[in-house]
Amino acid sequence: MSTQIVARILVKALMAMPAPDFSLCLFLIPERVQMEEQFKTLIVLSHYLETARFRQFWDEAAKNRSIVEVVPGFEQAIQNYAIHVLSLTYQKVPRTVLAEAINIEGLSLDKFLEHQVANFGWVIEKGHGRGQLIALPRSEFNQPELKKNTSDSIPLDHITRIFPILG
Repeated sequence: MSTQIVARILVKALMAMPAPDFSLCLFLIPERVQMEEQFKTLIVLSHYLETARFRQFWDEAAKNRSIVEVVPGFEQAIQNYAIHVLSLTYQKVPRTVLAEAINIEGLSLDKFLEHQVANFGWVIEKGHGRGQLIALPRSEFNQPELKKNTSDSIPLDHITRIFPILG
């Protein structure tokens, strides 16, 4: 088994987040192989992504460029995943949080935001003393909605039968 090819497959699986590809691939790799340093690094990177610790992810990825840059489009795929997670979590995200999650700053971030505003319905708002806020498009996940659960309700006639017993 070529560990370099297996490592590339795992990097490609990381790029498919939030799909469970990485975990599924990891189950196919013997534990002795997983103990090699490059695989340990990929497992740590996966953990950072799954727990939305993007700053730690990007720091670790920068230290291990030789492992993650073997597959073209890695950075873009992870940025898309980070945006996906933020859009599930936030209605409005501070610019600094977005910059940290996608690892883009300065003019590159400005250009990225212009593209997102023009093509994906993002809105840039001025925050109240906290800098810019980025309003993300609403979805079923980031929009609170009160739902009445009728399956757990008790019919009124059952309750009225209990009142005489309570005395």
